Amino acid sequence: MSSIPMTREGYQRLQEELKRLIRVDRPKVVQDIAEARSHGDLSENAEYDAAKERQAFIEGRIKELNDKIARAQVIDPAQLDMEKIVFGATVTLFDVDSNSEVTYQIVGEDEADIKAGKISINSPVGKALIGHRLDDEVRVNVPSGTRVYEVTDIRYE
Repeated sequence: MSSIPMTREGYQRLQEELKRLIRVDRPKVVQDIAEARSHGDLSENAEYDAAKERQAFIEGRIKELNDKIARAQVIDPAQLDMEKIVFGATVTLFDVDSNSEVTYQIVGEDEADIKAGKISINSPVGKALIGHRLDDEVRVNVPSGTRVYEVTDIRYE
């Protein structure tokens, strides 16, 4: 059973989602099923079918979250002091092609949010950055071709 790296923030978000599913969503869907049953014939009851599908989704997500939380390897980037890029690093890159700077934090898959500047460690850019140091040139194969970045800053916060 392999561990899943994630930040403390990502771990807390998974725990909050799990609590909501167990305390709010699960009881509501059980109530919805009971109400749909009271309407009679289940064979032609779309409300009942929809509620059962939602229940299956909720139970599947609860199982998935329990598994991820059990395998979580919580990493606090502020506790790291590295000269090279590892999980949790906030990295500023100079994009040679577009002549612009971008900043990303390398996070776990469940935390990735490109709009918030968080990229998955399993993304092409995330994978390419791991192990590089300040001032390194990093070539990343992306769907549109090869991007060339220069590492201008590495922070752990």
